[in-house]
Amino acid sequence: MTTYDYDLFVIGAGSGGVRAARLAALDGKRVAVAEEYRVGGTCVIRGCVPKKFMVYASDFAREFEVAKGYGWTIEKASFDWPAFIHAKDVEIARLSGLYVANLTKAGADLIHGRAVLKDAHTIEIPDKNLTVTAEQILIATGGRPWIPETLPGAEYAITSEEAFHLPELPRRILIAGGGYIAVEFAGIFAGLGVETTLIYRGPNILRGFDDDVRSHLADQIQRRGIQVILGCEHEAIEKTSTGLLNKLKTGMEIETDVVMFATGRIPHVKGLGLEAAGVELNERGAIKVDDYSRTGVENIWAVGDVTDRVNLTPVAIREAVAFVETAFKNNPSRVDYADIPTAVFSQPPVGVVGLTEHDARQKYGKVDVYMSRFRPMRFAFVGVEERTLMKLIVRAEDGVVVGCHIVGPDAPEMIQLAGIAVKAGLTKVQWDATCAVHPTAAEELVTMREKYVETQLTAAE
Repeated sequence: MTTYDYDLFVIGAGSGGVRAARLAALDGKRVAVAEEYRVGGTCVIRGCVPKKFMVYASDFAREFEVAKGYGWTIEKASFDWPAFIHAKDVEIARLSGLYVANLTKAGADLIHGRAVLKDAHTIEIPDKNLTVTAEQILIATGGRPWIPETLPGAEYAITSEEAFHLPELPRRILIAGGGYIAVEFAGIFAGLGVETTLIYRGPNILRGFDDDVRSHLADQIQRRGIQVILGCEHEAIEKTSTGLLNKLKTGMEIETDVVMFATGRIPHVKGLGLEAAGVELNERGAIKVDDYSRTGVENIWAVGDVTDRVNLTPVAIREAVAFVETAFKNNPSRVDYADIPTAVFSQPPVGVVGLTEHDARQKYGKVDVYMSRFRPMRFAFVGVEERTLMKLIVRAEDGVVVGCHIVGPDAPEMIQLAGIAVKAGLTKVQWDATCAVHPTAAEELVTMREKYVETQLTAAE
């Protein structure tokens, strides 16, 4: 019988890797984790967490304006970018330290360095001049921003990762992309007073989301001062004496101080030695795995964004838990990817769960749609025109709510609870039978009675 240095070796100490390592170590397994950057991964170090801090910081300017309508006098309010960045970095360091502490308390060995597979059971950490063996190997290296390297002047652009560490707040920024990262950072910079332009090659932002959500959010962010230019992309970026000149394929030219690409993320597989171990990639360049996160090599597994399935932190964690159950507890487990609630921390934010109207019609044929647009109470009081959108998609044959879509204040908080109802397969009748909490925006979810299409037809007649 072959003896290995470890029962489990995890490459990557992000949310998925750390969860798998901790659970296996707590179960008595000999576990090691290698991380080439900082413990915490994309979410904690260069993603969800620091981004949410930036969203909070950027929203205060609007809050100050709303406060004036409620009788508050706000004088000499100003924003200190370096002070905020320092405070953010201190908190991120604290959170990363907690991840380290949790790993070591569980009994896992943490190795700071880049891990490379030499074969199916051997891992080399060149930075440490170290080679070890493991019975099971888990790859959880996440993803990295993609940038069009062949674009002339691409070297002058930044990605979301550099946006967290800009030495100073720019006066003007152009963000290329139409996904959630692009619209979130557009809101952040605009909220901090930066002249913000968002360009996207597609017909509307947030591809893959419900069409009403997409159009509603595009309208709302433009009302907040973000210039949105659709159907165009870069031809080149030129450095000038006064900034960066964005030359667009439409012929338009826009000069800004910073150009940020938020044009997607790709699995971080470069330099892992996958070929040496026999691990295959799929057509998207992600590690190919089965329903149980196992690669084509029996003892090598992968979870999280490196597999490019559903690229969300809670999903990576669930995949990690299922991996431990499958690999070490003789309990084959797989993740259910249906009806996963998700949020976009744009301004206003978005929360969605279940099917879009288009997808529901494609899947079920006849569906009923309930939709409401209204001014939130706190904004209506001061004359702010921002509107909330709420939309329910109901399967006509049995009345089950198969989709819920919200754009407006607290949408991410509401969608977490709405997600329970959608996941449980509750019907519109059951939603309606729930007593409303008044006065709240969320009560609209249980008080919408008229089918949207029928209402529109009646109005047209």
